[in-house]
Amino acid sequence: MAPLGDGAAPAAAAASPNLVVSFGEMLIDFVPDVAGLSLAESGGFVKAPGGAPANVACAISKLGGASAFVGKFGDDEFGHMLVEILKQNGVNAEGCLFDQHARTALAFVTLKRDGEREFMFYRNPSADMLLTEAELNLDLIRRAKIFHYGSISLIAEPCRSAHLAAMRAAKAAGILCSYDPNVRLPLWPSEDAARSGILSIWKEADFIKVSDDEVAFLTQGDPNDEKNVLSLWFDGLKLLIVTDGDKGCRYFTKDFKGSVSGFKVNTIDTTGAGDAFVGSLLVNVAKDDSIFHNEEKLREALKFSNACGAICTTKKGAIPALPTVAAAAELVAKGN
Repeated sequence: MAPLGDGAAPAAAAASPNLVVSFGEMLIDFVPDVAGLSLAESGGFVKAPGGAPANVACAISKLGGASAFVGKFGDDEFGHMLVEILKQNGVNAEGCLFDQHARTALAFVTLKRDGEREFMFYRNPSADMLLTEAELNLDLIRRAKIFHYGSISLIAEPCRSAHLAAMRAAKAAGILCSYDPNVRLPLWPSEDAARSGILSIWKEADFIKVSDDEVAFLTQGDPNDEKNVLSLWFDGLKLLIVTDGDKGCRYFTKDFKGSVSGFKVNTIDTTGAGDAFVGSLLVNVAKDDSIFHNEEKLREALKFSNACGAICTTKKGAIPALPTVAAAAELVAKGN
């Protein structure tokens, strides 16, 4: 595998005291060029960069924050294209590696006529799954204010061990750990394996964001029932966020809880909306982590994050649809 070499990203991102390092997968999504068809029915596909941790890194940078990405790519045209996209979006790519013996991950994803998403993944194994503990750029991780990750990197070795080592290094350095599980059941051996794998690192996080659907999956109960949501709380957690689609989000801390309404927009594609939300919130937490203890500041940040998530649904794709500060501020000013 080849390190990125001079692919260092913007010096400002590398040196920022508010750096957010995202860890995990970045892949190519193939999306049918005609909406409403199943994968089998589709005649053509458009390629788009995907992968939640990478989307979050790009969202942070687009909103004026400092971000870096740690992950592995195939030493192929798709892998080099993805790293170039990170750099074009202002993301520090020091933590990116290329593997000469594995391909960049691919996913075919579409929205069928009944609204259900259909996935087909090509990762047998893909380069992102082959990142090892020895290859981690721990210096970059230790420079972070926040270390952000999902659960897909927990599915297979050696990436799982690399993920756990990176998390341990971050915690030992006093860095805030941010977790957005991003449940993708087709990638796990079974639902039970997914549930136990996702929960296996639950109590390592300082901040967790889950969707209402993920609450239902993890608790096997009604996501609108606060008892079910609070079963995911643990001593030491600073903030638990539940996103409720266009309805907005709910927040829970040790001292207060509440909800913040979402924004009504003309939704075209929900891909990346949760990542835009998380990126926005992490920019604010990195600037001022008193947000965990100040409800007024938290509510203001969540309103802005809801706006970012909403704007991301108004265009196709995740990274191309990520909002600017000006666009989100304009939507907030217009109101719900």
